[in-house]
Amino acid sequence: MQLTNLNMHVASLLACRNDPGVMTPEQAHAAMQLHLDCTVDECRVRRRARATLVESGRCVLDDRALR
Repeated sequence: MQLTNLNMHVASLLACRNDPGVMTPEQAHAAMQLHLDCTVDECRVRRRARATLVESGRCVLDDRALR
């Protein structure tokens, strides 16, 4: 099976240990759903996705998350 650019990006979202790089807010939302059971401390995908959503103004963190 040949991976298209879209599929390659989706494939990079599957492994917690891989930093997927720059994401759109839509991709970040999908990544957060894929890694729902992960924490940002352990999962690079969820960490990048959360940062993207915060930077785009689509997610506002509680003060406890900023410590």
